[in-house]
Amino acid sequence: MSGSDLLRFVAASLAAHRLRTFLTALGIAVGIAAVILLTSIGEGLHRFIVAEFTQFGTNLITASPGRIETHGAALGAVNTVRPLSIEDAIALRRAPHVQVANPLVQGNAEVVYDGRSRRVTLYGTGPDFTRAFSMRVAAGEYLPQDDPRAARAFAVLGAKVAKELYGGANPLGSRLRVGGQRYRVVGVMEAKGQVLGFDLDDTVFIPVARALEMFNRESLMEINVTYEPTAPLAAVEAGLRRILVARHGAEDFTLTPQQKMLEVFDTVLNAVTFAVAAIGAISLVVGGVGILTILTIAVAERTGEIGLLRAVGATRRGILWLFLAEAAMLAAIGGASGLALGWGVAGLLKLALPALPVHTPWLYALLAEIVAVGVGLAAGVLPARRAAALDPLEALRGE
Repeated sequence: MSGSDLLRFVAASLAAHRLRTFLTALGIAVGIAAVILLTSIGEGLHRFIVAEFTQFGTNLITASPGRIETHGAALGAVNTVRPLSIEDAIALRRAPHVQVANPLVQGNAEVVYDGRSRRVTLYGTGPDFTRAFSMRVAAGEYLPQDDPRAARAFAVLGAKVAKELYGGANPLGSRLRVGGQRYRVVGVMEAKGQVLGFDLDDTVFIPVARALEMFNRESLMEINVTYEPTAPLAAVEAGLRRILVARHGAEDFTLTPQQKMLEVFDTVLNAVTFAVAAIGAISLVVGGVGILTILTIAVAERTGEIGLLRAVGATRRGILWLFLAEAAMLAAIGGASGLALGWGVAGLLKLALPALPVHTPWLYALLAEIVAVGVGLAAGVLPARRAAALDPLEALRGE
């Protein structure tokens, strides 16, 4: 039997039992659609988190007070021998390959202007904050290059704060109260939106020394260091560590490179995507059981047909290939339908829920289709061997 004859015979056999073919292919289609949908959400989440972190650049290292071994940022001076200070940030500017060393402290404060008040997130920063985090000023300028230990009472408003307090008026040059103290507005930040749940537009930025005094803190929350993108990370870390150990007398701080955090996130999120794909692939196994069941029944129903084929010269190998081809075609039809269904549902989710990150990985789609055909072939082996082993005379007599 030639290849074209084999395909025509298989297509005619599947067409003769449309309902059975549809239900069998549906089992595979559901499995493929589940794999596509779950991996699309997993890959979309992966890209979303990486994009959230990399929008501030990847050549960033955070120095936090306190010695910790796990990845992440300390939220304050925890078990620290000596707090991180503004002087530490100034000293880190002299480290090799360093571009910016920005001191940072964060808290909440009430902002009052012309009888209107708003509770906002307050950031105490150095004048190089916008360079460290690749943020831009929409109007005016950021905090001037004053001595960070004795900076003037200037403030920069987030986009939402400026809109809520001033409406359509220009806030530049006006005076407002921040935490009970008067500040002159010198700039308004460009709208940034939410990053990992933090609204960067509902914020006010003031000099770091004034923020430390307002919050009655001794230690900075962190120092953000950016370095030359081509510089080796190990050399930059060594330089920062050497300066801070010399100043503190011990390694009572933690350096967290953005690059290493991204590597950890990448590993974890890849594992999550693979896990949800494996969960979806369980449906493929169920679909394979369906193919095994249907083909086993088909062998019992078509013994006369098998005997006739053997009588007119079909070999055992030909019968074997006939049933394997039928199993593979069932799986391929179900797989193609599942791909279309999965992509369709993923597209609808993206349209209906724009905030939900959905991205279909082509590699998983291709692997899912290959696995579907493989499952179909594996499920068809036993019925195919049974059909090929039938004695032609006994098969005709059974009919």
